Amino acid sequence: MKRRSAVIGLGHQTLEDHLPGLLGSTRAELVAVCDIDPNALRAQQEAHRVPGFAKATDLLDAVKPDFVIVAVPHHAGRAVIEECASRGVHVLKEKPFATSPQEARELAAICEAGGAELMVTLQRRFNPIYISVVQFLDQIGTPFLIDGQYTFHTDDPGAGWRGDVKQAGGGCIIDMGYHLVDLLLWYFGMPNRVMADFSTAALPGGGYDAEDTAVIQVGYDSDLYGTVLLSRWMAPKTERLHVVGTQGSVLLTKGRVQRLALDGSVVEELTRPQAPASAATAQIDYFCRVLDGERPNTSGPRQHLAHAAFIASCYRSKTTGHYINPEEML
Repeated sequence: MKRRSAVIGLGHQTLEDHLPGLLGSTRAELVAVCDIDPNALRAQQEAHRVPGFAKATDLLDAVKPDFVIVAVPHHAGRAVIEECASRGVHVLKEKPFATSPQEARELAAICEAGGAELMVTLQRRFNPIYISVVQFLDQIGTPFLIDGQYTFHTDDPGAGWRGDVKQAGGGCIIDMGYHLVDLLLWYFGMPNRVMADFSTAALPGGGYDAEDTAVIQVGYDSDLYGTVLLSRWMAPKTERLHVVGTQGSVLLTKGRVQRLALDGSVVEELTRPQAPASAATAQIDYFCRVLDGERPNTSGPRQHLAHAAFIASCYRSKTTGHYINPEEML
């Protein structure tokens, strides 16, 4: 019997990932949708022939889903999670988990008290290309250098709530940068020093205060170090992580991972261009297995305290002008 799922928030991420993921799932089915935009709501109601609601509370009371996929603006996430936890409804939450370490700790306690399982969406963890990186890293000797980049161009990098620090919790670091932060934590664990510099300089007079471009420096006790570049303004669209070791390197791009020799020649590579759609479905199916007690929740509130601490250390370092140990933010 399939788990009954509802989607709260019908923005780009839901249309691109979550709804197609649900439609492809063998363990969950869509039973309701919710959004404050009447046009977006009507379109998805008609497309999927399910009831629609303008308020999350009305959906939860009327439909009583097993779990909801929450993809709302960052500042609205807490209220939805609290409503779900109070009813024992499980949550698959679009990243970020929280806008600060304090909020992350409070939300973790709320979910635990309500008996609600929560998992943060990170589709890359369900993409075989990204999973293979772990094995490739074991074959390049001792890694010592990281070069990460995630950039794309949008004409208005501060549009809507994403340009407001109070609503978003930050700009490109907490939003799009969450994916690269997760890869660093997944592959290498928590660094012991982080420093970030960032700006809102891409669009003079743009009227936003959430950073559009950032450079993050990270360092580990193991002598591994490197930088991550993030930008909502810089073209072309690029997503890459290059890890250099004493015996070679690993180059990860979207849909491809390569192990390179010291001279840059390709030793082996894996490609899977169709993975993004299947990764969304795999993530939903995995969450259902978590709810059924068949799998551990490896992307729950407690794990994402580290993400919140890393991101907070970036913002703290900008204020202080020196490296921050993310452990101090926990």
